[in-house]
Amino acid sequence: MSNSTFTSRPGAVGDPPEHYGNPFGEQRALAAGESVVELADRAVITISGPDRLTWLDSLTSQALKSLAAGESSETLLLTPNGRIEHAMRVIDDSETTWLLVDDSQRETLTKWLDRMRFMLRVEIADRSADFLTIGSFGDLAIPATESNGVPLVWNDSWATVTRGGYQYSRTEHHPGATWNYRESLVAPDADLSHLAASGSLALEALRIAAWRPRFSSDVDDRTIPHELDWMRSAVHLTKGCYRGQETVAKVHNLGRPPRRLVMLHLDGSEGALPSAGAEVTLEDKVIGSVSAAARHFELGPIALATIKRGVDAAETLAVASDVGEVSASQEVIVPSDAGAAANVPRLPRLGAVKR
Repeated sequence: MSNSTFTSRPGAVGDPPEHYGNPFGEQRALAAGESVVELADRAVITISGPDRLTWLDSLTSQALKSLAAGESSETLLLTPNGRIEHAMRVIDDSETTWLLVDDSQRETLTKWLDRMRFMLRVEIADRSADFLTIGSFGDLAIPATESNGVPLVWNDSWATVTRGGYQYSRTEHHPGATWNYRESLVAPDADLSHLAASGSLALEALRIAAWRPRFSSDVDDRTIPHELDWMRSAVHLTKGCYRGQETVAKVHNLGRPPRRLVMLHLDGSEGALPSAGAEVTLEDKVIGSVSAAARHFELGPIALATIKRGVDAAETLAVASDVGEVSASQEVIVPSDAGAAANVPRLPRLGAVKR
C-alpha cells in the first residue's frame, strides 16, 4: 500500500498513484528534477557481516569487493546457464550492504541468499517494511535515511558504461546519457508533503525512452544480459568467476545473443497501447513480445520489445493490441551482430582443400 502523503494528494489515480491527472506534465517535471515518484513496488534486503562484499562478489556479475561506503553499483544473479535470475541495485555503508530490488524478487532472493551463507560471516534481513523508496532525477533534496553516516541513496550508473562493462549499442547519442536517476530510502513517516509528485507512468515512459532495462518488466526465464545491453551497467567482464560467468563470456566473445532488445515507435493513430506480453509479428510470424509500453511526452507511444536477433532492423513490425495490430518501426538498441567480440578466426577443417 502507498504512503498517505501520495495517495491523498489531489487527482491521485491508483494505489500507488499512476498519475495525478497530468501524465505528460508529470513526465516533464520528473525529468527536470522538479518532482518525485513513489515506488511502492520496491523492496529492501540487507547483508551485514565482514564477508558480505566478497561473498556477494563471488555470486553475482559485478565487481563488488572494493565497493566504497556510499558508492552505488548494480549486479545480476544468473543461473548456471547465464540467464538472469535476479537484479540488485547496491549501496554499501562500510558495515552493511543494501540491496534495492523489485518487490517481486523479495521473498525468493532473501531465501536464496540465506541458503547460500554456509559458514561465512554474513546475515540476511528483509528491511522492506522499514523504508519507503522514492525515485527522482537530479539533485532534488529528499530526506533520505542515513546508515553508519551514509545516506541511503542509490545513484544509477546507466548514463555511462561502468568499469569492466560493455555496450553493444552503437548509437552516437545514447538516450541514457542524460539519465541521472536515483532511488532514496526514507522513513515511512517522513514528511514529504513539500515535494511535488509524479505518478509511476511518468517514470516508466522515461525509462523506456532511455532504453533502461528493469527486472520485473523486461526479463523472462530465457533472458541473458547481452540481449538487453545490460552488460553496460551490471556485468564486469574481467572480474573472475561467478555463477553463469562461462555463458556470459562465451556469448560475448564467441557467439551472439539469440534475441535483441529494441525500442518500438508505435503508430498512434488508433490511440492503442499494447500490453506487456503482446506479440510482435513480421509477416504474420511471431518474432518477439513487448515487455513495456508507454506514451512519452515527446516521442509519443513507445515500447520495449525483445525480438529474434536476425530480424532486419529496417522492417516495420506489427504489435497486437486491444484494437487490432499496430504498426511499429524499430530503433536498434542491441544490433543483430552483437557479440563475437573476440573475433577469433575460424580454423580450417583438418584435411580441407585450400583454395
